Amino acid sequence: MGLFRDKQNPRLQGEANAFVMVQMEFETVTEKRQQEAERLAMLNSSGILDTGPDPTYDAITRLAAEYFHADVALLGFVDATRIWIKSYWGEVVRELPRAHSIFETILEEDGAVVIPDLAHYARYRSRRPLLRHLDVGFFAGVPVRSGNGSILGVLTIFNRRSRPSLSPDELQMLQNLASMVASQLELQRLRKAFTREDARRTSTTRRTSATHSWPRSADLSRALDHREFELFYQPEVELATRRIVGMEALIRWRHPERGLLSPVDFIPAAEETGLILPIGDWGLAEACRQIQEWNLEDPANQSLRVCVNLSARQFSREGLADHVESLLLQSGTSSRQLGLEMTESSLIPNMNTATQVLDGLRSLGISLLMDDFGTGYSSLNHLHSFPFDVLKMDRSFVARMTDGDQPLQIVRTIVELARVLGMDVVAEGIETVRQYRMLRQLGCRYGQGYLFARPMTAEEVTGLLRLPGRILPEPRELPPELLAYPA
Repeated sequence: MGLFRDKQNPRLQGEANAFVMVQMEFETVTEKRQQEAERLAMLNSSGILDTGPDPTYDAITRLAAEYFHADVALLGFVDATRIWIKSYWGEVVRELPRAHSIFETILEEDGAVVIPDLAHYARYRSRRPLLRHLDVGFFAGVPVRSGNGSILGVLTIFNRRSRPSLSPDELQMLQNLASMVASQLELQRLRKAFTREDARRTSTTRRTSATHSWPRSADLSRALDHREFELFYQPEVELATRRIVGMEALIRWRHPERGLLSPVDFIPAAEETGLILPIGDWGLAEACRQIQEWNLEDPANQSLRVCVNLSARQFSREGLADHVESLLLQSGTSSRQLGLEMTESSLIPNMNTATQVLDGLRSLGISLLMDDFGTGYSSLNHLHSFPFDVLKMDRSFVARMTDGDQPLQIVRTIVELARVLGMDVVAEGIETVRQYRMLRQLGCRYGQGYLFARPMTAEEVTGLLRLPGRILPEPRELPPELLAYPA
């Protein structure tokens, strides 16, 4: 008879049971150690520990403190022995011991911990030095997780007085803010990947330029003089109704010998030679002219907004707002029908000038859109610094949103962030019906992409605007060969 079935020998049975208990405890300890090792490896790979101040994370703790009227808000990341505070609001805290910390409780619970009145939880007051130091009456903490679910840190709010427990909506808001932290870590990882890819492309472009060196300044000047540049337009739609609400103007070069050229073929050269300024001025004037033509075609089109991309060079001009105002007056175009798109990187070289220019443009009533949101430097902080109306979610996030929970969470966080800040979101690069449906479910109001319409000539767009209510047909899946058009 087997050892574990020996009913005749209680001593042996007891020893067997004890052995099983010890083995189970050993396995549990081993599993926890493995999980902790994986957690620390993920934390180290994030590169967040012992880094300098970052206004992005400061903005998140500020949002948490303001939303919950908290006395203190802390964002900490936790290694083997300490809680390293990345950002704080209301009280300067740099590091805390991990042992007997709030983090340990959150790790044990594998989720949020809310203590409305610390007076009723004596074990917290006796064991947590931070709580005693801050004279805390209330605290709530939620985990900051990595893409694989590991808890890397904690976002915590404190009040010196007790208060009612968080409502489900309030707890969800705190968890959303923690998701913003996790998403920002992922955004930074993607940004590094983009930087490496940009460096590779730049190197390739330089090698190509050294070999071909086309177009030259004279080629671009001739194209401008001979009116070879042309604006194509890609509709922006309201996702819930598929109604066309606006356009993004995209420049093309209809070269007499080389055919229709994408911006990537000539805009870098225009930037280098300085001809981006006259080309950009032409694009603004042409967009204003086209707006008026569509208004004359149908007065209902006066609700359309046409958005034009601006370069970093254009933002270096302090007189840009005056120039745009003169174009609006000359064409008779309403400022509310013009939107100006800019990438975050175009604003960074001269923040003071950019702020003045944006304020001037905003005073005209023009919509300001941050393009390629999520691939810049510290986008969340700049949303507080600059007066944007709309975030254009970079197509890379839309493309990856069906790949798993973490990419989807990033999209959800961007949509929620815009909602909290009172901004609209336009999702770029929608190419599949699944992406379209998921974006609607997440509450994203607007989008553009080949699923609805590719960039097209003004004449082709005019035909779409004649559809009843400007409502596009229900989209269908596109074959891969139709997704090869340039941006």
